Amino acid sequence: MSLNGEIQRRRTFAIISHPDAGKTTLTEKLLLFGGGIRQAGAVKSNKIRRTTTSDFMEIERQRGISVSTAVMSFEYGGRLINILDTPGHKDFAEDTYRTLTAVDSVILVVDSVKGVEEQTEKLMKVCRLRRTPVIVFINKLDREGKRPLELIDELDNKLNIKVRPLSWPVGSGSDFKGVYNLHDRNLYLFHPGKTVVERERRLFENLDDPLLDTALGREATRLREAVELIEGVYEPFSPAEYLAGRVAPVFFGSALNNFGVRELLETFLRIAPPPVERKADKRRVAPHEEHFSGFVFKIHANLDPRHRDRIAFLRVCSGRFQRYKPFRHVRLGKHVRFSTAYSFMAREKNMVEEAYPGDVIGLYDRGDFKIGDTLTEGEELTFHGIPNFSPELFKEVVNTDPLRHKQLDSGIRQLTEEGVAQLFVQNSGRRRIVGAVGALQFDIIQHRLVHEYGAACRMETLPYARACWITSREPAAITRFRRFNEAEIATDREGKLVYLAESEWSLRGVMERYPEVDFHFTSELDGSEGRTGLPQWQAAGGR
Repeated sequence: MSLNGEIQRRRTFAIISHPDAGKTTLTEKLLLFGGGIRQAGAVKSNKIRRTTTSDFMEIERQRGISVSTAVMSFEYGGRLINILDTPGHKDFAEDTYRTLTAVDSVILVVDSVKGVEEQTEKLMKVCRLRRTPVIVFINKLDREGKRPLELIDELDNKLNIKVRPLSWPVGSGSDFKGVYNLHDRNLYLFHPGKTVVERERRLFENLDDPLLDTALGREATRLREAVELIEGVYEPFSPAEYLAGRVAPVFFGSALNNFGVRELLETFLRIAPPPVERKADKRRVAPHEEHFSGFVFKIHANLDPRHRDRIAFLRVCSGRFQRYKPFRHVRLGKHVRFSTAYSFMAREKNMVEEAYPGDVIGLYDRGDFKIGDTLTEGEELTFHGIPNFSPELFKEVVNTDPLRHKQLDSGIRQLTEEGVAQLFVQNSGRRRIVGAVGALQFDIIQHRLVHEYGAACRMETLPYARACWITSREPAAITRFRRFNEAEIATDREGKLVYLAESEWSLRGVMERYPEVDFHFTSELDGSEGRTGLPQWQAAGGR
């Protein structure tokens, strides 16, 4: 198949949501339809009896939550679909924000019982900033929740984007029987199937079918009235407006019972964008360009704990990736080649010889990569990097077993390189400080240090509230600043200077006393923020 043909058949998207909205369950039902798995996991009472496919880390299986983005690929209807299942918990939002740079569209899952929640609003703001096309899936219609029209109004008001229903539920709660497809103008009724694809699926070509009254009773009249209202109130769905990120189509269903999942999937494949062009520092890069380019948006150590592997996840942006072919590592200024490249079904890896724009592949990493690195066929360009954001919680890592110093040193270095938290050092490396945006991140790090690296340590809370990267056009200004604030100065992994502030009030005072010093709230010191600018995720409503 030609390069353009491979590009056109790919769809790469992220599934995002507030915690417990059903994001991972929806991911697995999509995999069921694509034949990627034969049986979905079951999560009951927060104790996982059959672990979910995309939650592959030990601590994810223990807690019943996703704490790391999982990558899954499968084929359906002639398309190659790449799903990135993201963490829902706000403490891991930074991983989700990075993942959004690697996808072309998004499915946002909303709990019909709880409606639009805080994290949902924050994630949607990031999507709007990037003008990412979004489809909304209102989940859990099999439970007693808010009325469909109430949910639509809530989406419109809280997400600050026009919405357009493309399916409509038939009943709700225990009486939920299926969904009417407003896009295809037909109705499927079927029995629920929690672990297999629908056992029975009955098609009604239109709402005038007299057998519909027999099947639904009074619900048939309610459905006709609801559809007439929707078609009268909303303008016809515009694919162009969706692709521009100005309107979000809405689907209803129950991922647990497979209601509405096929309608969502098949409509998504028709309207969602294939791989799109991406902005680099020197120009925009189109996917159909002949020469390869791509960027690393995620690093994961110990994907397979038995082999202590380290995988860099790379989004292919243009051209064709080929195994063994040398590519330019732009930051290091050297050529590298890869004898192993993988596609994924969560933790399961499959060797690939080639990859095309839209694909997410895993490259074996000996420590050469960091998040944001670019590979090309020789061109010196860099895709806009994925910065580290200013953490707000800090703990010192204290070794409790001198004989396991190497395990702790290796573990804390590798885990912070993944981007789950940041490492700052003081006193020539003798004091190691971990900065995070959420308290749960510390639990994850300590658990992994003990169980994956065999380290022994404790974490002591430090009285800092913000980390700021500092620069100045006047070297003498940095020298003066360090002389009077040495106790609060640290360096990050790249050796950049960082000021650790004890409070927002003290930070403002320091900024006023040293006007010649620039304070940055992300690690990308490109001057785009200046002294008082907020990081993108805070401007978007983040922590």
